[in-house]
Amino acid sequence: MAQISTQCLVIGIGNEFRNDDGLGILIAREIRRRNLESVFVLEQSGEGTALMEAWEGPDRVIIVDAIVSGKAPGEIHRLDALQEETPRGFFHYSSHSFGVAEAVAMARQIGKLPEHLILYGIEGKEFGEGVGLSDPVVRSIPELIAMIEDDLHAQRTPQGASQENQPRQSN
Repeated sequence: MAQISTQCLVIGIGNEFRNDDGLGILIAREIRRRNLESVFVLEQSGEGTALMEAWEGPDRVIIVDAIVSGKAPGEIHRLDALQEETPRGFFHYSSHSFGVAEAVAMARQIGKLPEHLILYGIEGKEFGEGVGLSDPVVRSIPELIAMIEDDLHAQRTPQGASQENQPRQSN
C-alpha cells in the first residue's frame, strides 16, 4: 500500500455482516460521505500489520471499532494511544490474533506510531451473523460522530491556535 499524504486518516474497522462489528465501517462511510478537507478514510478488517502499514504517512490517525469490555452497550471509549496504553482485550472481538491493541503496542516498541493516534471503542451488544446494529449502538452514533469531528477539527487547527473547542472525553 502506498503511503497516504494527507493530514488526517480515519480508519473504520469491522465486518458489516456481523451486526455491531460493522459499526467502524459504517462510521468510516459517514465520515467519507461528509467529504471533509484533508481527511482520508479507510475501511479495514482490523488485521494489525495492515493497520500499521495504513498509518505510515499521516501524522494524525483516528481508529473506530466495536468492542466488548463489559460496559453498557453503546458506551463510547476514547483513548489517546500516545498517552495511555491500550488495554489488552479492549479490541478483542477481532478474529485476528494480531489486531488493534497488538499493532499499537508493536508500533510503540519500534517507534512507528503516528504523531497522533486516537482510538474509539464502542461497546457492542450483538456480534452474530447478520446486518444491522443493535439499538444501543445506533443511539451512540450521533455522539460518536460529534466526538470524531471534534478530534478532526482539533487536529486540523494549527498549533498555537485557539483551543476552545477541545474534544470531549468519554470513558
